[in-house]
Amino acid sequence: MSAAWVLLGVLVAAIALQRISELRLAKRNLQWALGNGGRLVVEPHYWMFFVLHTGWLLAWPLEAWLRGPERAEFWWVFLVGFGLAAVLRYWAIASLGRRWNTKIVVFDQQPLVRRGPYRLLSHPNYLAVALELVCVPLIFNAWWTAAVCTLLNAALLLGLRIPAEMAAIRDATPAN
Repeated sequence: MSAAWVLLGVLVAAIALQRISELRLAKRNLQWALGNGGRLVVEPHYWMFFVLHTGWLLAWPLEAWLRGPERAEFWWVFLVGFGLAAVLRYWAIASLGRRWNTKIVVFDQQPLVRRGPYRLLSHPNYLAVALELVCVPLIFNAWWTAAVCTLLNAALLLGLRIPAEMAAIRDATPAN
């Protein structure tokens, strides 16, 4: 078995476990939030992200398998990008603590979190996800998956999710 196959298998397993763990954490955080003044905002587009991320997790290994799999010439650059995205993602999650979620949950009359990466960026977790969506497939020359999923993610984030999140935050936070 080639090193590329081993790396592909390790990444698929690690990312799948990461996503499952994050969904479990989000569920626990949602239960805590609802019991501590949080309010779940209805978001009819949530399923689209679930489909996109599941499709991405299936598509890049399939595209890599159809191509070989063969690591890209500079595969390590994309692996480092994935590692940096993971650091940013977990920094964002840790900074929000129990307020982190995959769904839109607001705390009425509570100030926004302004620590960690939130001092610098409004949506650091979305940047981390965007980096992952592009970097992981490119490790294995899965250009189509990287391009299509990155464009779909950008359209969903910019067209639906971020506007819904910002509207919910505007409605919930006190005027500064």
